[in-house]
Amino acid sequence: MADKVQNWWDKLGKPQYGGEIVVRANWEIENFDPYNAVFGNIHSAWMEMLITDDWTLDPSVFDFKAHWRPSRYQKGWLAESWEFTGPDTYVAHLRHGIHWQDIPPANGREFTAADVVFHYHRMLGLGDGFTKPGPIADAAFKDLVSVTAPDLYTVVFKFKTPNPEFIIETLHTVNPTMCIENPDAVKQWGNLNDWHHAVGTGPFILKDFVPGNYANLIKNPSYWGNDERYPRNKLPYFDSVRYLIIPDDDAAAAAMRAGQIDIIDHISPAQAQSMRKTNPEILQFTHPDSNAASIEPRNDRAPFNDIRVRKALQMAIDLPALSKGYYSGTIEPYPATLTSRYMDGWGFPYEEWPQDLRAEYACNPAGAKKLLADAGYPNGFKTNIVVQSDSDMGLLQMVRAYFAQIGVGMEMQIISPAEWNAFVARDHKHNQMAHRTVGPLGHTSAPNHDLALFQTGGRSNWAMVNDPVFNDFMPRAMAAADVDAMKKVIREANEYVARQHFTISLLQPKAYSLCQPWVKGFSGQFGSAWAHGSGPAMLSFYLARFWLDRDLKKSMGH
Repeated sequence: MADKVQNWWDKLGKPQYGGEIVVRANWEIENFDPYNAVFGNIHSAWMEMLITDDWTLDPSVFDFKAHWRPSRYQKGWLAESWEFTGPDTYVAHLRHGIHWQDIPPANGREFTAADVVFHYHRMLGLGDGFTKPGPIADAAFKDLVSVTAPDLYTVVFKFKTPNPEFIIETLHTVNPTMCIENPDAVKQWGNLNDWHHAVGTGPFILKDFVPGNYANLIKNPSYWGNDERYPRNKLPYFDSVRYLIIPDDDAAAAAMRAGQIDIIDHISPAQAQSMRKTNPEILQFTHPDSNAASIEPRNDRAPFNDIRVRKALQMAIDLPALSKGYYSGTIEPYPATLTSRYMDGWGFPYEEWPQDLRAEYACNPAGAKKLLADAGYPNGFKTNIVVQSDSDMGLLQMVRAYFAQIGVGMEMQIISPAEWNAFVARDHKHNQMAHRTVGPLGHTSAPNHDLALFQTGGRSNWAMVNDPVFNDFMPRAMAAADVDAMKKVIREANEYVARQHFTISLLQPKAYSLCQPWVKGFSGQFGSAWAHGSGPAMLSFYLARFWLDRDLKKSMGH
């Protein structure tokens, strides 16, 4: 009689130690310090966070493919547990016996609550000699009053808001800035921008890095963690990790077909379809993209400070035609607002839109031309857009053609992601429009954090919105008495964003991940190990738990 399956993961087989996993990066690795973790980072390969995903949870219950994780599906990582001792006070209880990697200057010392306090003090300018927030400090943390360590293994977070849901979303967010850096390294070198200064508590040690080529990591022989599915198994399973930088999608696909890459994340529907035809044995996982595509006009400058102009640009675009033609019918033809329609209960799905609002998002070139004429542009106008170089250029060409039909000429200025971040997000030097791979609409992240996206002065507000009505949504949400009241505020914010046309909505594409059949454990956990654009946030957690079926790989000729 066959052995009875005890756990859902038993079907994957018994984990094996050894081997190397090769992961493709579609952007240059430019950052090794969570303090500056805007784009192109992999420091989560050797650093860790307080909270993580429940590795024992069946994906059929919750698959962790979206960025947002309800707290009931999360477990402690560096923290063993957490609790609220008051509605505004969150207490994390750290695991005992965690040690920093045995490399200078940490030299294997114990990880303690003081290290967590140092991280938040540094990120938010709350102490330890740091008086100003870092360049990418999340707006949600503006409500954090203090972080203290009453003993070696306890961290107390005190917030202004008496709103536990908002606090959990803030502290449990999947974000590379939540990775805990080593204070000894920061004190010795001032920052961690140089990869030679990489040190963490994680399962892998950064051994080598060649810009534009690869990063190599090796197994941390003193790693503290065990596999939650197999508690007797020390982690990690892999001996090494190779992170290959291959910006060209065709080159990456060719390497995947040759068995030279194990995982590729975030490819287009067309690429996924091609891979299905040529290599049906390669596993594919589908998930909604982390955000909808969009165009961000500067709301503070002419001509886009006139809502009629912004409405006209929206009405120039045929979203159903894009869905059917450009995306081959693989995605829904609906415009997006602040929170993704996939965030059940938290957004403002198109089915609930009143007819007058739907009309403002329907393709209507004649109506768009009339709006332009009423705004003083009867013959249209010329404009420009600053574009991140890894954007979907085919989609932008379609948008340019739609704009041209109503007399709006759009010139594209294409720059690298790092240049874009400095020019647009940080310095706001763009004078007309902007576009990047991660925009402000259709987010699948923590819903309350979406309320920061158009806040006056916010780091993600490159549409330069300055609207007191929108600014009021976040304090209202934080003051909400319960979750239902918070959802009501967020729904109002979604409708307000749609009606104000702060940005031009395109569609929310699906993302596709590819995985070789010999890699066990990967199920498309998008937003955790493989977040697109800003870099992965939980790389070490997942890569420590995946394993390689080397017999299967050999039998397949690799």
